[in-house]
Amino acid sequence: QVQLVESGGGLVQAGGSLTLSCSASGNTVTIITMGWYRRTPGNERELVAQYNTGGGLTYADSVRGRFTLSRDYARSTVSLQMNNLKPDDTGVYICTARARTTRYWGQGTQVTVSS
Repeated sequence: QVQLVESGGGLVQAGGSLTLSCSASGNTVTIITMGWYRRTPGNERELVAQYNTGGGLTYADSVRGRFTLSRDYARSTVSLQMNNLKPDDTGVYICTARARTTRYWGQGTQVTVSS
């Protein structure tokens, strides 16, 4: 089992920045990829950014160029640097980690961007 704990959410004005962090614990050696999804106010869950199984990164079109995903393998953490935030970025940001047969999810952290 893997446990994921997110931190770093909050309220920010449009144009501002936030950094989200996700710390994994438990059987972290089984983790293949990690990333972030978000649940929008309309209750849709969408990919924000993730490491791909074969290497490389995937970003949602709406965040590319503004968000940066990074991973510290030694500490089993993944961070999401979010710059130039927009009201449409508002949502619950959820950390995810994928093992060979299981995907794990954190509880999420709220990000609210005011206009």
